Amino acid sequence: MRNIETEGHRLIIKMLRITEIFRSIQGESTHAGRPCTFVRLTGCPMRCVWCDSEYTFSGGEHFSLDDVLARVRNFGCQLVEITGGEPLAQPEAYSLIRRLCDESFEVLIETGGYFPTEDIDVRAAIILDVKCPASGEEARNHWPNLDRLRADRDEVKFVIATRADWDYARDIIDRYELENRTRAILISPAWGQIDLTDLADWIAGSGMKVRMQLQLHKYVWGPEARGV
Repeated sequence: MRNIETEGHRLIIKMLRITEIFRSIQGESTHAGRPCTFVRLTGCPMRCVWCDSEYTFSGGEHFSLDDVLARVRNFGCQLVEITGGEPLAQPEAYSLIRRLCDESFEVLIETGGYFPTEDIDVRAAIILDVKCPASGEEARNHWPNLDRLRADRDEVKFVIATRADWDYARDIIDRYELENRTRAILISPAWGQIDLTDLADWIAGSGMKVRMQLQLHKYVWGPEARGV
């Protein structure tokens, strides 16, 4: 927050630390391929070994909620994703989500699952990333988040780097009955760490209601590109 003195009154302006705001196509989830505005917040308490957005861990610029909303409006996309880093690490993210929903944007929240999701505006859709063992952050999954997933709009993602990750994902899917309690279960290969044909074979042979997800933006612009 920022305090501003004006004519004897103190105004409190809610601020967010932002790495980037840009328009692109959605590269992941069931929304892949759709035009989308991304608001990428700075900071993350987790350190997944395969993280592809380490540049969000520090830096960024401070924006008021009004500034963020103005930039989003200017891009002219109905679909907006709040991502990071870990967007829920900043308390003001919840206010941003609510205000975007109030303006009738279709809002996606991509979260690593460390922070509780219960205070997210119910109009937004959650894409929850369950951390598998090879991420190094399995112990920090907040399991009550899975109980709050909604079959009509929320999706769950597992990033797979090893066969053990795949077996772990299958166990979590069964234990929490995610096939019946989510809009989609996304199985995403960790970039450059697993053979895609192996993963495709495991998925095809599982008989489970899941989908293999490739990160479309990386195939279009390359794995190192930012702002796409």
